[in-house]
Amino acid sequence: MAIRKIHEVGDPCLTKVCRPVTEFNDRLHELLDDMADTLEEAGGVGLAAPQVGILRRVCIVEDEQGEIIELINPEIIVETAGEQVGAEGCLSVPGKYGIVTRPMVVRVRAQDRYGTEFEVEDEELTARCFCHEIEHLDGHLFVEHIDHFLTDEELKEYLEDEE
Repeated sequence: MAIRKIHEVGDPCLTKVCRPVTEFNDRLHELLDDMADTLEEAGGVGLAAPQVGILRRVCIVEDEQGEIIELINPEIIVETAGEQVGAEGCLSVPGKYGIVTRPMVVRVRAQDRYGTEFEVEDEELTARCFCHEIEHLDGHLFVEHIDHFLTDEELKEYLEDEE
């Protein structure tokens, strides 16, 4: 397992639509393991394959219990139970945050590392991460949803209000 370089805004790989995974093999398993190590090292809660330069429909999300959910060829099938508005950032846009509206609850259909299809549903931060990471697979970044980047003061105020 290895730490991979996280590509940052401006890198063309972050604006491309990723291809589906068709081979569930050791190479895919290595990518998933490396992504988990990279995510842990970076201190994030989600990571998509294009962020490490791989244009495949693969992403991982750390749920609120600290478990990694591996999503291969994911698609959002249901957005329910209202919406949440919150500060969002991205490992590919380091140090920048903006206010983004996302669904409160999201259900995703995906495959696991062996190709078995499954569905997972979660809420709040994990639901936000599902949306954020799956958007990466279609070449989109959270910055497309914001009016402006929060200043350090605005971010501090926002985080204080959340406590």
